[in-house]
Amino acid sequence: MNEQEELQEQSTEVEAQEDGAVEPDRLGEVLKELEEARQNVLYAQAETQNVRRRLEQEKVNAANYASTNFARDMLSVKDNLDRALAAVPQDVREDERLKGLITGIEATSRELDSVFQRNGIVKVEAMGQPLDPNRHQAMVEIPSDAEAGTIVQEMQAGYMIKDRLLRPSLVGVARKP
Repeated sequence: MNEQEELQEQSTEVEAQEDGAVEPDRLGEVLKELEEARQNVLYAQAETQNVRRRLEQEKVNAANYASTNFARDMLSVKDNLDRALAAVPQDVREDERLKGLITGIEATSRELDSVFQRNGIVKVEAMGQPLDPNRHQAMVEIPSDAEAGTIVQEMQAGYMIKDRLLRPSLVGVARKP
């Protein structure tokens, strides 16, 4: 028998005794059980609300971060496009025979940047910033006139998706000579 059925049965017993005197001990017992049942209902409602909130948050996180692994893999494609463009000397860029190829690589890189932006993937700012171990990974210390701990070289760009780090920036930080 569940709690609700017990309460109904007890309330029926109390009604049956209404024409006569109700036993004070029994009334106190019924009131105590009623209060316990109310507390159990309130607890169950609060627990249900907490579960609902947690599931909603998990749903939002799944939507926001479902593409994290794919995005992380695409970062190497972006790196390779940027390295390819950086490796082309200026005089070769002006060669009419290669202009179309270079323009195509630049357009592909811009399109990838656009796709990243639409999906909440942003580059981590590094140059001139103080080292943040949550977003930057120091690879080397470089003697510099800049304030110690300031990033003076970026070896590999870091990226975030929404508020989560996809990949830290690999950086060189200043140290006093």
